[in-house]
Amino acid sequence: MKALFTNTALVLLSFGTLLSSCSKPPQSQKTGMTYNNRNNGGYLRFKQTHPTPGPGLVPIEGGTFVLGGSADQDVTYDYNNVRRRVTVPSFYMDETEVSNQDWLDYLHWINITFPNDGELYYNALPDTLVWRKPLSYNEPYVENYLRHPAFQDYPVVGVTWDQAQDYCIWRTDRTNENILRENNYMMTWKDAAGGGKKGAAPAAGAQGGLKEPFNTDIYLNGQIRGAGVDGKNMPKDNNPNVAPGTAKGGPRRPVRIEDGILKQGYRLPSEAEWEYAALSLAGNTEFENINDGKIYPWNGLGVRSPNRKTRGLILANFKRGAGDNAGVGGGLNDKADITGPVRSYEPNDFGLYNMAGNVNEWVADTYRQTSFEEVEDFNPFRGNEFTNKRLADPAKGLYAKDKYGRPIKDPAKSNKKLKYSDMIAQQQGLNNGTAAGTTPATGATVPLTTPNSIKYSGKAYNPDFRGASDSVNTVLYGTTTLVNDHSKIFKGGSWNDLAYWMNPATRRFMDEDESSAEVGFRCAMTMVGAPEIHPEGKPHLPVKKAKPYKAK
Repeated sequence: MKALFTNTALVLLSFGTLLSSCSKPPQSQKTGMTYNNRNNGGYLRFKQTHPTPGPGLVPIEGGTFVLGGSADQDVTYDYNNVRRRVTVPSFYMDETEVSNQDWLDYLHWINITFPNDGELYYNALPDTLVWRKPLSYNEPYVENYLRHPAFQDYPVVGVTWDQAQDYCIWRTDRTNENILRENNYMMTWKDAAGGGKKGAAPAAGAQGGLKEPFNTDIYLNGQIRGAGVDGKNMPKDNNPNVAPGTAKGGPRRPVRIEDGILKQGYRLPSEAEWEYAALSLAGNTEFENINDGKIYPWNGLGVRSPNRKTRGLILANFKRGAGDNAGVGGGLNDKADITGPVRSYEPNDFGLYNMAGNVNEWVADTYRQTSFEEVEDFNPFRGNEFTNKRLADPAKGLYAKDKYGRPIKDPAKSNKKLKYSDMIAQQQGLNNGTAAGTTPATGATVPLTTPNSIKYSGKAYNPDFRGASDSVNTVLYGTTTLVNDHSKIFKGGSWNDLAYWMNPATRRFMDEDESSAEVGFRCAMTMVGAPEIHPEGKPHLPVKKAKPYKAK
């Protein structure tokens, strides 16, 4: 028996050696050069991967649907959701709304990272005064709703659109920093805290050995590295211009976007993404045929469960009628008087909770009544403000940073890639404290190459496309109109709304620096690569691999 085991082991070992000898390093299909070889120049090819979603997210397989199509009536006579067939690419979306606990994590980080910056902490606080009503005793919610542990898994409210945007940036950086540290691409949390030794002081306080808080853009630009920062598992650097050094296994480098390790940025979903995800028609689709439409995130025309075990139960947290926010004592219909826990009720077919009721949710779009008629039919969105990262050193490509370690961004000055000389001149003007494209003395335009937008149309390039040529004058905001470029959309209905507003096609707006006890948010993330999420069990056309090239 022992001899048999030994012979089997030898056969397996020989087979494994044969396989390893047959496997060749990847090579360029166009030049035949071997990749990842320091001796021939270190051309890089990374393992092709389909990234997993970031923490808290679920994948949403995109496709075509009718934007505004689930609205069967326009009771407000706004005429602002005209039906339009569009395509939404696959993306990721938060399984739940952002909760009070999630926001307290954010506040805690600000407190320990910038303990002397009272302004930053104050600006991040939700406005708990949104609970105050002149003829309603809601004062206890002002003090308790955000911080009391009884409400920790309830959705955060009183948050402005601007605050939600800042949270998305913070969440992106904390998630990516944690990925790097947990995998030792950067110094681990334990090592940064003194190796866990008793009495050892954390390196550089709450920033884990960094002089400034971690920022994803700054890290990917190679501006966060060095002693006390680099981890033991950093990828090998095959660049032949880098000195070999004394590091075990050769020189190392920071993670790059090509490695596929870091996550895309968290952000607010677009209006089209939010509506598509709320409807979740994928659950009613077979062979590209939608068997049944929806007017809510669940099937059917009613708001009660038709299932045997839960028959008659309300499917969302909303207001049934005037004065009825919860139902009758002893048998509360939706189990909530104000908001409810973010995992209440059944998720929709995409696995998303509370896409109707509980709280309305901010989306990224700027409001215009005619957006559905004007936006592109692929990945529709109204809110683009094109920016470029300012360079502190244009020759070295180093980004300029603000006092919180984040890149400074300026409005884009061209609709195309500038010539190198024009880019250098523009960046030097910014670093000298002048507006891009002007001289400090006269304000005259710097003699850069004339962009095509001016050359052919006579109009200067506009980096802000939120208005999309809309002529509404912001001076008249509040006088003749409540709509301007600061008007942002929220959707979904809330605990204090009637059932009509739970229809995913309904849309309302509020100024980006206003907040409400009925408005919260959830985050989304762009998906890169193939849009199909579950290819298993489906027919596919075969794809042939490239034949290896042999130099003769």
